[in-house]
Amino acid sequence: MVQWIKFWILALIWGSSFLLIKVAVGDLGAFPLVSIRLGLAALIFFAFLQWTGRKLPATRREMAALIFVGVFNTAVPFALISWGETKIDSGLATILNATVPLFNLIFAHFILSDERLNLFKIIGLGVGFLGVIILMSRGLSDTDNPVVGQFAVIGGAICYAVSVVVIRLHLRRLDPFVTAGWSLVFGAIAIISATLIFIHPLPNLGEMEAKVLLAAVTLAVINTVVAYFLFYDLIDKWGVRATLVTYAMPPIGVTLGFVVLGEHIDWRLIVGGLMIVTGIVAAKLNGLPPFAILRGRAIARKSAS
Repeated sequence: MVQWIKFWILALIWGSSFLLIKVAVGDLGAFPLVSIRLGLAALIFFAFLQWTGRKLPATRREMAALIFVGVFNTAVPFALISWGETKIDSGLATILNATVPLFNLIFAHFILSDERLNLFKIIGLGVGFLGVIILMSRGLSDTDNPVVGQFAVIGGAICYAVSVVVIRLHLRRLDPFVTAGWSLVFGAIAIISATLIFIHPLPNLGEMEAKVLLAAVTLAVINTVVAYFLFYDLIDKWGVRATLVTYAMPPIGVTLGFVVLGEHIDWRLIVGGLMIVTGIVAAKLNGLPPFAILRGRAIARKSAS
């Protein structure tokens, strides 16, 4: 029961991230918002790493992979999603971000020998990406959700998917908190450097509304640091079942966007979102549909008799 409570708390935290981004990014801008989010999160995690004696990996390959993950699993996708939300609704962004497993299947097929596509995965990909097309068609007639903003969020999802493969290849032996913590540090260094170089003038925090600053700090402390600890605790207790939290995020994100921000919900958002989730679930069955399970049981009973 305790773990299920943690599960739904984590789903609510991550599902609310897109709402908080929407609240803060209009005034702060994408790069400054991500700089605040990653900067604070990295400071907290760095203190934790030092307190617990978790050091950087010793090999150059692991260090290079960790820097890559820091940039492409935090800095770049956070910036792309935040910028995308300057153009599109938070609920739409939540659903588009849920395409990460679909892209992961594609990259894993070409890079990981034990993750080849099969017929069922291909069907799942087809259903999922048809859902993406339905979602993105909103941008052709809805000036509030242009395609360019949707592509930015999908770009963030692609970055996450590539990073998962890199972690599988090069960082599987590391303590997950080392991977999470140090990647946050490297991501913070990257995005803060880019912000200082390219954003002029920087936003005046003293002129910001309290809700904007509160949203940015919440994204750092709750939606990044606390969420990471909850997630890895669930991984420790449940294993891969903890990743089911990704299926709970889209409905939470869409509901919060509708209730808090008054975002519009139409049939394409619902149908497209359902098709993406259905495609992911189908692909995760690894080519073993329910009727095949039933057929296998029937054959086993026949053999036993």
